[in-house]
Amino acid sequence: MPDSQTFRQAWGRFATGVSIVTTIQPDGRVHGMAANGIASVSLDPMLVLVCVGNDRSSHPLIKRTKRFAISILGEEQREVADYYARPPEEKSERRQLDFSFTKHGSAIVRNSVASMDCHTVNEYVAGDHTIFIGEVDEISTSPGRPLLFFEGEYRRLD
Repeated sequence: MPDSQTFRQAWGRFATGVSIVTTIQPDGRVHGMAANGIASVSLDPMLVLVCVGNDRSSHPLIKRTKRFAISILGEEQREVADYYARPPEEKSERRQLDFSFTKHGSAIVRNSVASMDCHTVNEYVAGDHTIFIGEVDEISTSPGRPLLFFEGEYRRLD
């Protein structure tokens, strides 16, 4: 039987992009988390998925609002990725992050290489995570190269 450490090690060898998944808190503040558990699901309709740990503070917010946005980070946005990878108690409320807002009120990280604003159409509990399926309401792309994550480190395309 494989152990969780070997499982993590194996998935660490899978290169991924780095994204921030945001939603809006009841007080109107932006809440976000770093995520690499995202994927395209369907072209027609345009569907994406995000996998959120059931114990993450993002989980009940996405369940309640039925909305999330994905910002795919560019290679110059390591600081943003680091900030959102921290536990909530280590995030400074004073740090000003640069967002733009969609017509639905979702927060997008400025200067990301791509972003999608989504409304939840399905959710599935799978182990200790929930898979939220979202239909894309707005999408944008910008020039730039993506920030990558591989073997526990940020990487750049050569």
